[in-house]
Amino acid sequence: MSSDPPAVDAATVAAAVDIARAAGARSLDWYNHPDLAVDTKGDGSPVTAADLAAETLMRARLAVEFPDDAVVGEEHRDTPGTSGRTWVIDPIDGTKAFTKGVPLYANLIALVDEHGPAVGVINLPALGETIWAGRGLGAFHNGDRCRVSDRSSLDGSYVCTSGFGYWDPDDLRAVLDSPVVFRTWGDAYGYALVATGRAEAMIDPLANPWDVAPMAVIIPEAGGRYTTYVGDDSVDGWKTGSGVGTNGAIHAELLDLWAP
Repeated sequence: MSSDPPAVDAATVAAAVDIARAAGARSLDWYNHPDLAVDTKGDGSPVTAADLAAETLMRARLAVEFPDDAVVGEEHRDTPGTSGRTWVIDPIDGTKAFTKGVPLYANLIALVDEHGPAVGVINLPALGETIWAGRGLGAFHNGDRCRVSDRSSLDGSYVCTSGFGYWDPDDLRAVLDSPVVFRTWGDAYGYALVATGRAEAMIDPLANPWDVAPMAVIIPEAGGRYTTYVGDDSVDGWKTGSGVGTNGAIHAELLDLWAP
């Protein structure tokens, strides 16, 4: 008998995709708007009216369609549930990019159930791209199945990160001295590139749970591997503050670059 967790309901995946796209459409109302105001939260990160409106929309839709589920998001208080399932949302991942008119920001939504991550969506509204996955159902890019690359060597592999300031200097030097092609195509966009075979790895030495929860579903369903920065591939790894998504073939060798 297989010990694999059960596949998620396809209708739930479709609902998540629709909610993420609706949030993306809402965010575009403020994208490149000359009067966009940017406030600073207590942790120093930026927040805009677009972040708040997109999360309000996502929560309202989830409350109607999945009223028994809990919701955890970046901008508002957690909503408790009774079903044992939790939606994890980031209304705008890459707010700094959004405020500068850079089209690489994303709307993120994930569902976690008693078996772990079950649904993940990366919506890139300014690019017109959506990548999604459901546990046991595969990964998709704008409706077509997508898959990680088959490159098996670090040499020439495209490795992404959100920024160099998050790195331990020795770890960063190890990657810079390796034969990878290192790029800051970061935030959710980096994981989207990995899931669609356009890059081999995305590394977040530091991340919030809502930044990476969708990746814990999308990357494995696309044929890759997702772990924490220290290689934890448990079902709760997305909660622990870091993330690494790769095509799988280079994962161990990549982690070895900074392993103690």
